[in-house]
Amino acid sequence: MIVEQNIKDPDVILIGSGIMSATLGVVLKQLDPSITIQLYEASEHLSGEASNAWHNAGTGHAGLCELSYTPDYGEDGEVDISKAIEIFQQFEHSLQLWGYAARKGIIKNTKNCINLVPHLSFVYGQAQVDFLSSRYRKMSQHHFFKDMEFTQDRETIRQWAPLILEGRDQEPVAMTRMSQGTDVNFGAIASQMIKWLGEQEGCGCLTQHRVTNLSEMGDGWNLEISSLNDGTKFTNTTAFVFIGAGGGSLPLLQKSRIDEAKGLGGFPIGGQWLVSKSSKLVNQHTAKIYGMSPGAAPTMAVPHLDTRIIDGEKALLFGPYAAWTTKFLHQQGSYFDLPTSIRADNIISLIKVGMQNFPLVRYLIQQGSQSMNTRLKELKNFYPDACHRDWQLIDAGIRVQAIKKEDGDAGIVHFGTEVITNSNKNLSALLGASPGASVSTSIIIDILKKCFAEKLKNAQCQENLLKMIPTYNEDLSMPHMAERQLQINKQSMRSLNLA
Repeated sequence: MIVEQNIKDPDVILIGSGIMSATLGVVLKQLDPSITIQLYEASEHLSGEASNAWHNAGTGHAGLCELSYTPDYGEDGEVDISKAIEIFQQFEHSLQLWGYAARKGIIKNTKNCINLVPHLSFVYGQAQVDFLSSRYRKMSQHHFFKDMEFTQDRETIRQWAPLILEGRDQEPVAMTRMSQGTDVNFGAIASQMIKWLGEQEGCGCLTQHRVTNLSEMGDGWNLEISSLNDGTKFTNTTAFVFIGAGGGSLPLLQKSRIDEAKGLGGFPIGGQWLVSKSSKLVNQHTAKIYGMSPGAAPTMAVPHLDTRIIDGEKALLFGPYAAWTTKFLHQQGSYFDLPTSIRADNIISLIKVGMQNFPLVRYLIQQGSQSMNTRLKELKNFYPDACHRDWQLIDAGIRVQAIKKEDGDAGIVHFGTEVITNSNKNLSALLGASPGASVSTSIIIDILKKCFAEKLKNAQCQENLLKMIPTYNEDLSMPHMAERQLQINKQSMRSLNLA
């Protein structure tokens, strides 16, 4: 339980209790203990939307197995791995911060937060095998991925992932494996961080309180807040606002009336998982296995068969299945969210999304209306012997993809994570999806550099930041940094009880 209190006129107000708000709050308080912070969460429980364990894949995205991060061949004829390198380094920042938080007692139960689960990529058919082989050749040359294993041997694949080959014919198959992959409960990390934050002097947290409006005044912001318990309303002012409200970020951005929000739209994509808690299956499979995206599927719908460890219980998860929706939030959302987000400055972009991305729209509608048998057929591409009785369908949360008018090709759906910061550097907001949670620390570092530049000039603040994230200003991808990356990684893993 958290001690609920409201801090009047704090230095920073955080909207939403997901991993982004939690990370920013903890980093700022560790950076400068005198800073005052207030957090507002609309739901009854902390971290219940996008950060909730069942509303995301729980993959510690580090570019190890996600083929969507390496979709193309480079000029040298091998697969381009530059994005995977970038994601790996960003995830290292998160590991460093979580390790620091564990050592400081901010995160008290690491087992509920993060566990080792090997990351595997699996492909079938000669074209996909050739692609994975090229990807392996390129990645294994870099020190980030030097421990990657590759095989086309069916017996080795059977050892790594027994379910994958059961009932499969003799078509060409291949797999890569990284043993140091992770399964992450981002909601558990966020809630522990926020509980710690709420215990600190000058910090407050209120659940079941919705920010209904915000307006810029002078150098700061005035926020209108409504209690969802008794309907009482009040205001609070602050020098800086962070909107980390998941799908709820776009409506608040529009209410802020900042120039950067003009023309901004949102394209919500719902999701579902097939989940199995059958001990027979769960005990045979310990891995996160990613495949290649089917046809018009968005990046967030790349299929994978995963071990999940939530509250100490192991389960298998397959999906996600994308679905059409007009809601922006899973728990607190309304089917009117999309219609009411339409403005004169974004309607053209929204129309273009529908026209230019018709295969995607059709794919989402088809996905949402699939029968259980149809969903099972896709699962059988990974696990040919899958049986209906071992699996159940659950919701997987909602992601609102950003649509930006100012792009050369207006109306493009922006997959990934988008940070919106106003020109006065006193408001930042987060939109988007994977790999957002995994690279949350890097995103927060960027916000610090943009919005708290003066604070970062302070020698003590710089020292504190280096304690939290020792390599935040270093490029670990360079060959001469291999040993330093290894040593820092070992320290983080030990702190998180993953050594």
